[in-house]
Amino acid sequence: MIRTKRKINKLRGSRSNGGGCTKKRRGAGHKGGKGRAGGKKHHWSWIVKFDPNHYGKYGFKRNKTTVNRVNPVNLDFLDEKSEKFLKDGKASKEGDSIVIDVTDLGYNKVLGNGKLLKPLIIKSPSFSKSAVEKIQEAGGEAIVT
Repeated sequence: MIRTKRKINKLRGSRSNGGGCTKKRRGAGHKGGKGRAGGKKHHWSWIVKFDPNHYGKYGFKRNKTTVNRVNPVNLDFLDEKSEKFLKDGKASKEGDSIVIDVTDLGYNKVLGNGKLLKPLIIKSPSFSKSAVEKIQEAGGEAIVT
């Protein structure tokens, strides 16, 4: 049902819609400024009612030096690229197994995705359980540095 008693409906079609002189509602000044202007002055009651957490700090931020970023690598990647690492000098050979230091490649954790087809000796700061199992099954060794 249409409400005919509202001021906006009654004054629809008139030049100024009940706002006085035509110039009165023209700019942003009639709103008290653009955006969050006047948040500590004339729009303070709006801030208190609708955005009470606008001012102040909440929570905390950890120091970046204490946050350990995990940069993982999967076993299938190491298995595929082991020969390339040997050629590039990023890995060495001990007997019939290849020694790969993961930190030299820019990683700090070894995950157990994929299969190992050759024995690898992998040095890393951390391993997942499945990675350690798969490395030992293939005849390799997981060394925690």
